[in-house]
Amino acid sequence: MAPGSSERRPSIAIGITGASGALYATRTVAALLERGVHVELVVSDYGRRLLRDELGEGASIDHLVPFLTDNYGPGIAAGSVTIHNNRDQGATLASGSHGCSGMAIVPCSMKTLAAVAHGLSRNLIERAADVMMKERRRLVIVPRETPMSLPQLRNMVLCAEAGAVILPAMPAFYQQPKTLDDLADFMAGKILSALGFEHELYPPWTGQIP
Repeated sequence: MAPGSSERRPSIAIGITGASGALYATRTVAALLERGVHVELVVSDYGRRLLRDELGEGASIDHLVPFLTDNYGPGIAAGSVTIHNNRDQGATLASGSHGCSGMAIVPCSMKTLAAVAHGLSRNLIERAADVMMKERRRLVIVPRETPMSLPQLRNMVLCAEAGAVILPAMPAFYQQPKTLDDLADFMAGKILSALGFEHELYPPWTGQIP
């Protein structure tokens, strides 16, 4: 899917790292594309393995767009995607002058969390996250780990103090999910809300169980 007119549409960066939860990542990317967003995708080495291990070879980064189309329908063609090399710190995402309005790291490994918390910027995911915080743009971190150690908890506090939204991969059950896709819809919806997008990926809480 070519970037096309990405300059005229909202641009959101998505980082995928090696924590469990590939389904959350693919559903989030698909939901953004369905809304006409230009997605700037960066996948770590372990994130690439995660996609294959949890979703199969069809979800490998080289086949990701057909995978999203097969699983979420042709509506994803409303958006566009650029895939960046995580080792390329000369990519546009590494600069604050680039017009990317927000970023989500989903799922976020504890290693990446620690790097973001301490501003290490050793690769493009870490640098792009650092750019979001220094430019006061939306950064959503979706950690997937349990139990959590004290250093991990402190790293979350550091990121939150720097302006990031800490959004743990904790799907709700009030909407009475029937499938794994229902749970992924919930998490993708929470991420989109944190990034400032309206959606109908899950029913809002009304005070009553449906």
